[in-house]
Amino acid sequence: MRLFVAVEIPSAVRENLGALLKSLRAVSAQTRWVRAENLHVTLKFIGEVPETKLGAIRGALAGVRSEQPVTLDFRGLGFFPNDKHPRVFWAGIEASPNLTTLAAEIDRAMEELGISRQQRPFSPHLTLARFEPPGLAEKLRAAIREDAAREFGTLRTSQFYLIESKLKPSGAEYTTLESFPFAEAEG
Repeated sequence: MRLFVAVEIPSAVRENLGALLKSLRAVSAQTRWVRAENLHVTLKFIGEVPETKLGAIRGALAGVRSEQPVTLDFRGLGFFPNDKHPRVFWAGIEASPNLTTLAAEIDRAMEELGISRQQRPFSPHLTLARFEPPGLAEKLRAAIREDAAREFGTLRTSQFYLIESKLKPSGAEYTTLESFPFAEAEG
């Protein structure tokens, strides 16, 4: 099983990003665009694990807690590692500080099960496209620049999800296996 832990994004944010993706697809059809229905905020990529480990993973995730829900503001666009040699095109996220703490707690809980820690610092984002080989056509660069500071919406949530990813020729297919409340819901 190929697994990851993520926060789902609200439909309004998904629709706003879907409209952006549709307009950019028209500019550069050959780019590997992410389908809007697959957008999520990854907290921990677990990777391939035997199905026999699923119960332990679920148990470890059930113990992750935060004092309060997390808040995420989806805004801005950018590239990893940079706009000169982009490999990934992303939408930015300004998050409450406890999102980073939550990701670290999930990472720690998975490490106790023998799953490697994240090597890079946690940087919340939504992957919108991948460039292979790295590079960006000037027409696409100009179209992205027009929306560079765009706001896509906000989310306040007190749960995260364990998701299975099946790689298929048509793209990744995600199945939510379980949701985990990590803070008291408000109101």
